[in-house]
Amino acid sequence: MPALATEIRALVGKEFRLELKQKYVINGILLYLVSTIFVTYLAFNRVIDTSTWNSLFWIILLFVAVNGISKSFVQESPARYIYYYTIASPQAIIFSKILYNLLLMVVLAFLSFGLFMVLMGNPLVNPVLFLLTLLLGSTGLSSILTMVAAIASRAGNNFSLMAILSFPIVLPLLTTVIKISNHALNQPGWGNMGGHVIILVTINCAVILLGYLLFPYLWKE
Repeated sequence: MPALATEIRALVGKEFRLELKQKYVINGILLYLVSTIFVTYLAFNRVIDTSTWNSLFWIILLFVAVNGISKSFVQESPARYIYYYTIASPQAIIFSKILYNLLLMVVLAFLSFGLFMVLMGNPLVNPVLFLLTLLLGSTGLSSILTMVAAIASRAGNNFSLMAILSFPIVLPLLTTVIKISNHALNQPGWGNMGGHVIILVTINCAVILLGYLLFPYLWKE
């Protein structure tokens, strides 16, 4: 385990250095995020009910996540894959990708939330529940889309394949987060949302565990 943690730390550091070297990628994601929210503001002019606010927020965040995380394995050349194969375990590689994408998604999610509050108003009644949902939803999106991006990378980085594979997996996660956040926008208490939060945690743990178990077989290919 100490060796695995060392490998993950080194690989995450590599991801950050690559991102700083290729700033156009993160700049493109930020431009997409800001422009989409601003167009939403121009279209609705803050005349919007809580259900629409919630749906638009998660739709925008989903597309931002797909655009950002789909590039996880695109920038890795075959020669670099061979190099990774000799110095790091497949578990360290997939965990480092998930962790980096999680950090990226958390930043993008909270930035989206801040821009949405400024431009579209702040209808939150239960901010603690909403922020918890935002964190768990970001974790789920990052882990699911990272695994799907890994599968798509073995098929020539086919973006269409990633969209097809990710939709049935992301749908239960998205349905759950929308239900919880809609409650947070309208009800001050937790009600029966505790069970839905447990479902989110279970989905996240299951995807990460599957990544740990299945990615080594994918990596050998």
